[in-house]
Amino acid sequence: MTAAGSVFLLAALLSPAFTVAHNHSVAADTYHVSVGHLFLLKCLFLDNVTWSREGSHNLSLPNGVEVRDGLLWFLPVQMSHRGSYTCETRGKTGLSRMTFEVSVSSEECPDPSETTFITRDVSGSLPCKQAEIFKLKNTQKIRWMKDCHPVERPGKPISVDKSGNMRLPAASERDAGKYTCFVDIRLDGRNYTAARSIQLAINNDTVFVEPELVSPKQEVVVVEEGMRVELQCSAYIGVSENKETEMFWYVGKTASDDCEGLQVSWKYIHKQGRVFGQSTLTISKVLRQYLNVPISCHVVNPVGSKVGVVLLQEADHSALYTRVALCLAASLAVLALAAAFLFFKVDLVLAYRKLLRHFSKQQAPDGKLYDAYVSYLRSDTWCSSETASLALQVLPEVLEKQHGYSLYIRGRDDCPGEAVHDAIAVTVRQCRRLIIILSSEMQSSPDGKTDKEPLHANQNQLCYEQTVGLYDALTKNDPRVILVEIDGLVDYSCMPESLRYIKRKQGALKWKKPSLGTHKLTKLRSNRNFWKNLRYHMPSVPAGRLQTIV
Repeated sequence: MTAAGSVFLLAALLSPAFTVAHNHSVAADTYHVSVGHLFLLKCLFLDNVTWSREGSHNLSLPNGVEVRDGLLWFLPVQMSHRGSYTCETRGKTGLSRMTFEVSVSSEECPDPSETTFITRDVSGSLPCKQAEIFKLKNTQKIRWMKDCHPVERPGKPISVDKSGNMRLPAASERDAGKYTCFVDIRLDGRNYTAARSIQLAINNDTVFVEPELVSPKQEVVVVEEGMRVELQCSAYIGVSENKETEMFWYVGKTASDDCEGLQVSWKYIHKQGRVFGQSTLTISKVLRQYLNVPISCHVVNPVGSKVGVVLLQEADHSALYTRVALCLAASLAVLALAAAFLFFKVDLVLAYRKLLRHFSKQQAPDGKLYDAYVSYLRSDTWCSSETASLALQVLPEVLEKQHGYSLYIRGRDDCPGEAVHDAIAVTVRQCRRLIIILSSEMQSSPDGKTDKEPLHANQNQLCYEQTVGLYDALTKNDPRVILVEIDGLVDYSCMPESLRYIKRKQGALKWKKPSLGTHKLTKLRSNRNFWKNLRYHMPSVPAGRLQTIV
């Protein structure tokens, strides 16, 4: 045979037309179920699956067992359903077959199909092994039983997730046994229960893991020399307590046991199935030698080691002292400003008014004709020359001629023959201020005796304008009252209550009587504070009035 013929024969043997079909069989798995429970058996082959029962003369399925969507349904399991069941499918490579053994028990809890192991003191979970049941999405309740009794265990309770898996926190030897997962489900208008069991065994071998340092990690602790300090070191050491894990401290290169005033204690902390070691270094009194020196915590076990470092630094109080100094300085500055404002309040207000006159527009009229009404006691038989001089000469000289105020003075501006009371009432209400001049002088009677009756005794002579002005001042705060006392103490005991109230509330301005022969300019300067305070209590002079500064 030629070489070409050999190649053609080999290609023909390898072509699909010459492929030989093979049968594939998989060994049987055994499923343990109980009578009266729902059971679904799944074949690993997905397409064109045919189910049959081994041992029957026609390989037909028994009553109560049917095929739905490739699954073998036992509705429910009966004792007669025990035996071998085969699923098969035919593909391009031939016939594939898988056989399952179904073992039926009359007990409520079926025998376990497998055994699983959990290490002692380790949290683990047990699978429910009923994935096909949960896919039906008609689950009503999931229950777990141990040795066919409700699960009861000391310590942390079990938990069950949506897939039916049960979690055991920190397993112990007492958790070993047979666990059964029951799933209640409703199908075709009927209630069913599916159950599968698994055997749990506890492995007593200790599992070591490399420690994981939680704290400290390059930390700085601010301390005071001589104070007591506790430093904590925490590390994850595994899932169980073990004596092979050690935690110890060093100060620089010196072990803590060799340092003065240091004490070490440590304990286990269980948290969510994990075990942490916590070591505490207690420094009863921080010495200078412990400052700015690395204090290290070492965690060592057979798998590995970790080191955490703490640095003690002395507290820096310079920033605190600076803040305190700034706060004190700010407080003193505020107090100084407040004191300066109170001391120079009158000067500041007068300066502000003067500055405002140069920039403000013409003020809107308030309906008033005069800036102040000057009231003083007059009598046909006696009148203080100083009082009259202040009212009729000094006040007009300074307030009207030098500062541009408009005054109304009884005895100077009233018209003869007018109705006195009516004219006074109207005029007082047309003034912005009411200046009341009071004197402490006493008069001598013609027979040479001293008249002890004070100036206010003659109520008829006390001026009706004061009565009207005081009433409006107390009820409407308009006009505002300015009390002026001339030389000495004025007796208010027999004066109207309204006048005494104003005296208590705002006090009075003091006018010092100049000595005889004093020059006119000297008289004015001797009462400089009086004039500043009087102008402070007077209203602002409207812009546009010609003023001369004293």
